[in-house]
Amino acid sequence: MKLGQISADDSYYMNLAIEQAKIAASIDEVPVGCVVTNISGDIVSYGYNKTISTCDPTAHAEIVAIRSAAISAKNYRLCDFTIYVTVEPCIMCMGAIVHARFSRLVYGASDPKWGAAGSLYDFSCDDRLNHKIDVVSGVCINQTREIIRNFFRDKRSNKKCQI
Repeated sequence: MKLGQISADDSYYMNLAIEQAKIAASIDEVPVGCVVTNISGDIVSYGYNKTISTCDPTAHAEIVAIRSAAISAKNYRLCDFTIYVTVEPCIMCMGAIVHARFSRLVYGASDPKWGAAGSLYDFSCDDRLNHKIDVVSGVCINQTREIIRNFFRDKRSNKKCQI
């Protein structure tokens, strides 16, 4: 993984992504949130996980935000855009991020079971792919980790009560 520099605005945008993750949690979705910005730093789109509520396995926060950003930009290429996500993207989402040609990915918590930006796989700088992405990890890591951990801890404890 090639690691980029944290910008002064990364925490600001990550906190907006955290708010999206909280929306997901409030509707019992896995709490992952996302924000997409353009080169000027304007927010182009937001997204949160909607896989359960929409019965759509592709409705991850990143995919939701990428679809909206592409429509807003009137282009399927999002060169010079940055995508902020609370949890390291999976292989599906990293594939979409690479195909969309994002210049930068900023995420909070790593995902050792599904992560494709350095943890399990690294699509961000794979020489077999024709696009490389500047990756910044660990932004607001304590908050992003806490949201996801609390969600799954609560799920496990609720499951035990039902047995």
